[in-house]
Amino acid sequence: MKALALFISVLFTVAGYSQKTINNYKYVLVPERFGIFKTDNQYGMNTMTKLLLEDKGFTVYMDNSELPTHLAGNKCNALKAELEDKKGFFVTTVILILKDCQGNVVFKSKEGKSREKEWPTAYDEALRDAYSSLKNTPYKYDSTTEAPAQQVAAAAPAQITPQPTTPAPAPAVAVTDATGILYAQPTANGFQLIDTTPKKVLTLLKTSVQDHFIAEGANGVVFKKDGEWIFEYYKDGKLVSQKLNIKF
Repeated sequence: MKALALFISVLFTVAGYSQKTINNYKYVLVPERFGIFKTDNQYGMNTMTKLLLEDKGFTVYMDNSELPTHLAGNKCNALKAELEDKKGFFVTTVILILKDCQGNVVFKSKEGKSREKEWPTAYDEALRDAYSSLKNTPYKYDSTTEAPAQQVAAAAPAQITPQPTTPAPAPAVAVTDATGILYAQPTANGFQLIDTTPKKVLTLLKTSVQDHFIAEGANGVVFKKDGEWIFEYYKDGKLVSQKLNIKF
């Protein structure tokens, strides 16, 4: 009986030490499409999730982007972000979940809610409400828990033959400069951007964060970074980052 009691005690001790928290992770991977949506970055939710997690202090990558060698060699060093929603007639509900590489839930937010009628605004507001519980959770990365990158053992060749140098892969995010001035005209929920034609180029919907807008109908977001306006969206499965010259 004493041996059994000792075994159970050790088992629970090991389980306690193996339980992970967000403090065990520096990186988070965000998919290009969440399971609750039908298109990549729908309503700009994937990009917005990335920005919010970066605001928390994580280093965040889209799961289709080029990863650092040590992370590509062991993705178990990263959490994976997921969103769940609950259907309702008058309320949009979103839950933010962070899972480890084995599918275990490391963090689950509260139910973020919004009563907005427009889907882009409603999902954005609900996501931010859900994120508030993560924002209020203490986080400090513990680097001692990071697993080493996986290495593939190979027999040493008898003679090394020089290989031709291959060019480095292009970055996953394509960055383009602003092409012309866009004038911001106020609307009920934000702004519409007009070029010099004049023609409406983009409709921006306000969010609860200053200088962050949802690009209506474009599945992207517009935000201010380092004094410049950036428009991020998906094209052919790749994240595009475009500078905008906006005059308010």
